[in-house]
Formats: sequence, C-alpha cells, structure tokens
Amino acid sequence: MPWAKLCSHARFNLATSGVASWRLSDLPVKIEDLEINGAGEWASAYGCEPLQAALAAHCGVSEERIVAAAGTSMANYLAMAATLERGDDVLIEQPSYELLPAAASLIGARVIRFPRKHQNGFALDPEDVKRNITARTSLVVVTNLHNPSSSLAGEEAIREVGEIARGVGARVLVDEVYLDAAFERAPRSAALLGDHFLVTSSLTKVYGLSGLRCGWVIAESSVATKMWLLNDLFSPIPAHIAERLSVIALKELPRIAAATRERLDTNRAVLNRFFESRDDLECAPLEFGTVAFPKLRQGDVGALCDLLRTKYETTVVPGKFFDMPDHFRVGIGGDRDTLEEGLRRLGAALDECAVLQRVAV
Repeated sequence: MPWAKLCSHARFNLATSGVASWRLSDLPVKIEDLEINGAGEWASAYGCEPLQAALAAHCGVSEERIVAAAGTSMANYLAMAATLERGDDVLIEQPSYELLPAAASLIGARVIRFPRKHQNGFALDPEDVKRNITARTSLVVVTNLHNPSSSLAGEEAIREVGEIARGVGARVLVDEVYLDAAFERAPRSAALLGDHFLVTSSLTKVYGLSGLRCGWVIAESSVATKMWLLNDLFSPIPAHIAERLSVIALKELPRIAAATRERLDTNRAVLNRFFESRDDLECAPLEFGTVAFPKLRQGDVGALCDLLRTKYETTVVPGKFFDMPDHFRVGIGGDRDTLEEGLRRLGAALDECAVLQRVAV
C-alpha cells in the first residue's frame, strides 16, 4: 500500500486495478438528498436501514447477513478478525493481494500459502487447497476474480474448496470485489453456497465509486453480529453522507455497469493486441476483469518498472508485491488513450531493457 499511495502515480498510470472514477455529477443527486447526520430510518446503529436493504437486495441475501464496512479491505479484516484466533492457521492463495496475508498476520494467525500457478492460468485448483490445509486451519482465503490475474473460479471449484474447508471445521473467505467484471459469465456469489462461506466486496473496483467507501461482508448472522461489534473499534458511526450516496449509487448500478463493460471490452482488445505483439512477455489473452499479470520471460522486472516510471512516465505494479517478482500487473480500467500510450511506452521500455541486457552480456 505505501508503494500504491506514494509511487504508483504517473502521467500514464497502468497500475490502477479498478475502473476510472465515476463522478458525483454523473449520479442523480439533489442537494436535498444529502444530510450530514442521520435520523429516523436513516439513523445508523448497527447498520443504516436503507443502505442495509439496498445491499441485501443487491447481494440477494437477508439483511441480517450483511455487515457494511469501509471498503473491501476493512471488510476483509473484519471477516478475518471474527473467524480467526491467535495461533490459528489461515490458508491463503499465492499470488494474492498483499493486504490479505498482512491482515491475517496482524491478527496473529499463522499464514500458510497454496499456489495458483502461472502455467495453469492462475486457476483455482481445489487439490492445491487439499494438499496445504491443516487440522488447525480456521479459514481459507481466495479472490474471485483472482487478484492479480483476473482468473475466474467457477462455482464447482468454489464449492469443492468449501467442502475441503468444512472437512477440518474451517470457513472460506471469498473476496469478490472484482467478480462483477465477469458480467454474465460470473457464477453465483459464494455467499449463496452455504454458511461456511464469507464474502466481501464493495462498489470500488468495478463501479468506480471508491470515494463512497461502500464495502460489505456477507456472513451467517452470528458471525455478522460479531463483526458489527468488532467494527465499533474502528468505525462505530460511518459517514452519513456516504451512506446516502451509496443508496443512490446502488440504484444506478445497471447503468454504471454498462459503461464499465463498454470501457473494459474496448481496453481488453487493446491489451490483448499488445500481448500478441510481444514475444518477451508470457500471458494468456485476458478474457474479463480489470487487470492482467504478464510474466517477463527474461530480465529484471524491478529494473523494467524503474525505467518505465522514471524515463517513460508510466507505471505498472511490480510482481514482488504479489510474491512473484518475474511478473507485473497492468490495469485496463482507465481511458483508452492513456492505455494505448502507456502500452506503447511499456513496449519501448521493454525494448530498451533488452538492449541493455545484451550489452551487459
């Protein structure tokens, strides 16, 4: 996160993982819709009723299973804190979003990893979960779509992971913040597959509404209650104006999703043409999602990223942040012109690195 906050910004930023921000002026908001403090049905105790109802309808679950949170990162922390004790084993995919193992470690759990393999397109393989789970495992953690590769796990694979976890008395946490970027190809939410699943998501990555900090956890009701009480330590009363705006935004999601799909379809084609033109990168064509995770066949990704940023004013995310230093992550959620020029500059940096490597030899 320090790198993302302090070093990822550039003239051509391909390091972002979500779609471009939706503007307040693009939402049907009137000044009378907004209040600083809640009252009546808008009073916030353990959940603001209109927001709870809107989230429940969006997710297809009952309100008592929904815990509102300040973005997916806080949702993930609450889910882990409610289900892990110090010394428990937590099994987390590798590569993964850095904050997932970091949050588990902060809680005091022992982090064990299972692989999602480049050669298999980073597919979720339940056999790898089975090989690495222990009798002390309390939680298995996966992302779907996978961050950083956008690999999609189908319902059968998610179900199988759930059965493996249940066999040792564990739960499964599925971070679904990118899942809606698979559109009609997305499986049902894991939240609908049983009480041993917890699901997190938000309006950030696919909908460009990160400023609302509208995240949530779906869990069985007793675990949800525990999370509400835990959240009293961090955010006992959320920003009320954000709650109101979130309710408005949730009503607009079909329109926002259509704009997101058009953007991603266009940009995905641009990215895939770039991959086809490069024999120094190894990456299957991107099918859906907002990010790709190519492998550099030869050379130093760190040196490439440094050159790209300092000379070519472009950023991608070094793979070291996902424990895969020979990869990097590139995002396609911005505008087409930025993506095209950023990829052109990435190509120039790749060419220059190859020349420097040959000279060094």
